[in-house]
Amino acid sequence: PVLSHDGADLAAALQTVIETGDEAGLEVAIEEAFPGSTLAIARRDNGVLAVQLRQHGLLRPLGAEELSDGTLRYLLMTAALLSPRPAGLLVLNEPETSLHADLLPALAGLIVRAAAGAQVVVVSHARPLIEAISATAAGPEVELTMVELTKEFGQTVVAGREPLGGPPWSWPKR
Repeated sequence: PVLSHDGADLAAALQTVIETGDEAGLEVAIEEAFPGSTLAIARRDNGVLAVQLRQHGLLRPLGAEELSDGTLRYLLMTAALLSPRPAGLLVLNEPETSLHADLLPALAGLIVRAAAGAQVVVVSHARPLIEAISATAAGPEVELTMVELTKEFGQTVVAGREPLGGPPWSWPKR
C-alpha cells in the first residue's frame, strides 16, 4: 500500500494511489510535470505491474526502464507524497536532485499537498523550489515555517539570528 524504501514497487504504489488514493491528484501531478502525458500501470504476462508513461508525439508508451533518472525520481516522489497511507513525518533531503528545473513547480505542488496531511521537512539548495513551495503554500490549510541557513566563517548559522539569540544550551547532569 506504500512505496518501499528502494522504490522497487513503484508501479504497485502508483496503482494503489489510483485505486484507493488520490487518482485525481495523480493525474494533476502528471499533467503539471509532463503536459499532454498520461500515466498507466500495465500488467505484464507474468502478472507483474509495470509503469508506462505515454508522452505526446511518441507512438508507444515508455516503460520505467526507458525513462530518465529525473522522470523516475519525480514518479517516485509522486507515489510517496500521494500515498493513501501517508507517514506522519516526511523528510525530503534535496528532492530537486536530478530533476529538470521545469519539474520544480509541480514538485512544490505535491509537497504542499502532502503537507496538508503530514508534517513535511524539505532541505533544499534550489531557490526556485523554495519559492514555488512558498507561493503554493499561501493558503491557510498549510502552515509554512522557513529556516534559512548560511555559512559565516565556516560555521553554519540560522540567517537573521544573533549568535546568542537561540535557546540557552545546558549540558544535562550525569
